Amino acid sequence: MAMVSKTRDIIEGLVRDGSFKWLLGGRSSFDEDFEDLGKSPSARKNWIPELSTIANVVLRRCSRILSISMDELRDKFDGEASASTKHPERYAKNFLEYCCFKTLAVSTQVAGHLADKKFRRLTFDMMIAWEIPAAASETSYSVFDEDSAVGEEAFSRIAPAIPTISDIITCTNFFNALTESTGGRLYFYVYEKYLGELDRALKKLKTHSESSVLSAIRSETGERILDVDGTVTTQPVLEHVGVSTWPGRLTLTDRALYFEAHRVVSFDKPKVYDLSTDLKQVIKPELTGPWGTRLFDKAVMYKSISLSEPVVMEFPELKGHSRRDYWLAIMREILYAHAFIRKFELKGVEQDEALLKAVLGILRLQALHEIVTSKPLRNDTLLVFNLCNQLPGGDFILETLAGMLTSRESDKTNHRNTEGAVHSISALAVMSNLGLGLGAGPNVSNEAGIIVGEMAVGEMTFLEKAVKDSRSGYKKLESAQASVDGVKVEGIDTNLAVMQVNFFPSPIFLASYFYEDGLGIEGLRVGDKDISFYWELVTAGIRELLFPLIQLGKYIHFLASWEDLTKSLVFCFLSTFIIFWGWTGYALALLLLFVAVFMLITRWFNQGRPVDTVKVTAPPVMNKMEQLLAVQNAIAQLEELIQDGNIFLLKLRGLLFSMFPQASNKLAFTLVVMALFVAFLPIKYIFLLIFLDTFTRNSPLRKASTERWMRRLREWWFSIPAAPVVLEGTTETKKRR
Repeated sequence: MAMVSKTRDIIEGLVRDGSFKWLLGGRSSFDEDFEDLGKSPSARKNWIPELSTIANVVLRRCSRILSISMDELRDKFDGEASASTKHPERYAKNFLEYCCFKTLAVSTQVAGHLADKKFRRLTFDMMIAWEIPAAASETSYSVFDEDSAVGEEAFSRIAPAIPTISDIITCTNFFNALTESTGGRLYFYVYEKYLGELDRALKKLKTHSESSVLSAIRSETGERILDVDGTVTTQPVLEHVGVSTWPGRLTLTDRALYFEAHRVVSFDKPKVYDLSTDLKQVIKPELTGPWGTRLFDKAVMYKSISLSEPVVMEFPELKGHSRRDYWLAIMREILYAHAFIRKFELKGVEQDEALLKAVLGILRLQALHEIVTSKPLRNDTLLVFNLCNQLPGGDFILETLAGMLTSRESDKTNHRNTEGAVHSISALAVMSNLGLGLGAGPNVSNEAGIIVGEMAVGEMTFLEKAVKDSRSGYKKLESAQASVDGVKVEGIDTNLAVMQVNFFPSPIFLASYFYEDGLGIEGLRVGDKDISFYWELVTAGIRELLFPLIQLGKYIHFLASWEDLTKSLVFCFLSTFIIFWGWTGYALALLLLFVAVFMLITRWFNQGRPVDTVKVTAPPVMNKMEQLLAVQNAIAQLEELIQDGNIFLLKLRGLLFSMFPQASNKLAFTLVVMALFVAFLPIKYIFLLIFLDTFTRNSPLRKASTERWMRRLREWWFSIPAAPVVLEGTTETKKRR
């Protein structure tokens, strides 16, 4: 055994020395650098002793690209870096980062750099060197080979420095998606394939932008086409509006969504669904089916205040709903990106940079879809604004991102020097060099762009810290959501049984009588009319009878929204004055007196006149199929309502019985504070505080803080796991009828 082991060591040594390269065949891109380092005395002089062999080879390539010797690079780093960055324990890694970022700032300005195999190999070898930067930590690596792999930390450090390849916010999720089948390590063949598909996605974006699709509209707005679906007649996109369905082509740009219905040999005039303006848009998954049934989970519903009724886009496919999930994610990404721009009032270059983050994220997602086919991707976790909308503290990430965009002096030098930390060249400049400029990004000289991406040599930027803090809370949120999914049960009877065990009776039990008695469609009829007819009739009548109160409620909501600042201020001041001086009872009495006087005056002037009739628009008559579908939808909505009620009760049960101490402690502390307020504060002041808090939430001074606190409250609630539920089968046997 000892002889075999010794022989194996000798053979491995010969392979490392290159003696068997004629037998092994392939040579890596850096074999020549290793040979030069081993044979040329002058090459050995150009050597940093603190760095590993791998790091020295990478730095040698960097010095060639920058046309600067390694000694000059070291002198520059020593002159610019802070004392903490030059600490001996961190010197090798930080110096390597400095040289890599400096090189990437130059390399990314070259047109077609993603297609360059040398660029692909260089960036991957930077990641390998980052893992083994110091000579003291050097292992048995002596050549770069195709079996080399890198971990998440190295990828997350180097890849986001290249704006087209990755982003700080989503890089961890991208790495996990790329390495799911390779055990959490990224191999070069996977990385190279990803860059190749990304290069194709960029070229497709350029082709779409130069095509004639929506050319008349895009010439005015300067929009870029991100994706098109439904061009093949066998796989159209179906648009449902009311009871009408049209096959057609769907196009997403960086500003809007366009649907063009199919004609015989062409397409109809496009319908525009604007995503760039605040129209209170809602985009969410939807169920569709023949005759309006809710059977297939393959559609997206879009609604806004500019539409009279929602529009449903269906993406038919034989298996699964990955096509729909992809389009749902990219539609939302553009919508959220424009909401981000409006919220932080970004203009000019900053606005273009923010929108470009969404565009690049979609292109990266397209590339990932081409190489990951083993299982469906979680598209929303791979897009910046989608992910920030989900992450706990995602609003802090967006605030940090907006601060970085606005503080960056893009219009002047497009970089900012600090001690060892310089912010990046603009992603717009990188895209412009690729021939895909999405805005007027300034040009950057080779000396200007030292660091690429939102990165700082040897340090974590504020954005990285915000992302790290948010991800730690996201794990708790996922655990809580898993518990919620675990307590969801199917069937109205089972859900009602769960609700009955939860310590509150519910009026919704009345609905169980229909189910327990086994009533079908025939049992839901009165005379020759379907019960849904009478329900629509009753609700229409209630709306007419309560019209004055509904209008009053709408007006109060209008005041509380602070759309008219003057009226809201007057109402708030008068209400505060009445509550503070204890005149609430007098105000209520005055209101009742006003109603009574109104009734008397109306009676006086209406004497002898015919009584006004209440006009109610009857719902349209439904056939048997429509009646069946109406009942089916009502039952589905009822079941969903009971499920939500169960989740609320199970979370509340867990809080009250301290199943989750951390959340229960916060609730207990809040209740103690409320009890102290109630005990020691006069009731009128409590009422005044409640009124002011409720009415001024949407005022200009409080709107931002209200949104932040409401988000914190939702995140806290979603992070609470639901109390576990065990379904026990009954031992009773039912008699057969």
